[in-house]
Amino acid sequence: MPSLTVWRYPTPLGVDAGELLLRRLEEQDALTVHDAVAVFWMPGAEQPVVRRVRHRAAGAAGKGTFWGALVGTLVLAPVAGAAVGATAATVVSRLRHAGVPAETVDALRGALEPGTSALFVVSSDARPEVVGPALAAGEGTLIHAEMDDETAEELRRLLEP
Repeated sequence: MPSLTVWRYPTPLGVDAGELLLRRLEEQDALTVHDAVAVFWMPGAEQPVVRRVRHRAAGAAGKGTFWGALVGTLVLAPVAGAAVGATAATVVSRLRHAGVPAETVDALRGALEPGTSALFVVSSDARPEVVGPALAAGEGTLIHAEMDDETAEELRRLLEP
C-alpha cells in the first residue's frame, strides 16, 4: 500500500536536504520510492515552484505526471483560481472518502506557505527503524497519509489530462 508523506521544511531551501536524505534512504533500501516532488516557496513569490525529484523509479511511465499533478492540485489550488480549486475539492473528497483523515488532508494542503518548502514522497516498503531516525535527525516535519491502490488509481484517473 503506498504512503504519501510530506517532509515540510521551515525554509525554502530546506527541501534540498530532504532530497539528499531521500536518495540516501533509497540507496540503503530503506524504502521504495514511487515518486517524489519537491516544492519550495520563496518569500515574496506569488506561488511555489514544483519540481520532480529524480529517483530510481523515475522512469516509470506516467507516474511523475500523476503525482506532480496531485501535488500541484493540492498545493497550488489556493493561488491558481477556480478551475484548479474545483479539481482540488474533488481530490480532497476522494482522499477523505478513502479513509485519509480530514486533519491529514488539511495538513497536506496547508504544508506550504511563502518561505517554506516540502518534499512530497509516494513510497512503500519503508523500514521504520531506518527511516524514522533519519527523518527525526533533520529539521523537517513529517505529515503522513496511507492510500490503498484503488484510491491511487482513482486519483490518477481524475488527474489525467
